[in-house]
Amino acid sequence: MASPMQATAYPHIELTPEGTPVISGTTTKVIEVALDRLAYHWDADEIRRQHPHLSLAQIHSALAYYYDHQEAMDQQIAKDLRDAGDIEARIGPLADSLRLKLRSRQP
Repeated sequence: MASPMQATAYPHIELTPEGTPVISGTTTKVIEVALDRLAYHWDADEIRRQHPHLSLAQIHSALAYYYDHQEAMDQQIAKDLRDAGDIEARIGPLADSLRLKLRSRQP
């Protein structure tokens, strides 16, 4: 049985049993909201438009959590990007091989 989420000092933010900060009552990770801000330069209103299931209060709380834990979260983002690059490098040749096989079967 999974252990319950742990409350934090941030309204609307809980920690999963693994320690991942998520927006309470959702499966949306704080890091996802932070990435929307960082990657697209979206403000809270635009994030709200893109994620209508989140309230502005939830978004602001997620951004506050991110900025208060920025160094650790930026390290996690960098690790996730490296991991994604490693996966892409491993499956790239496989995907190319599959494309060639599929093309060779076309009439």
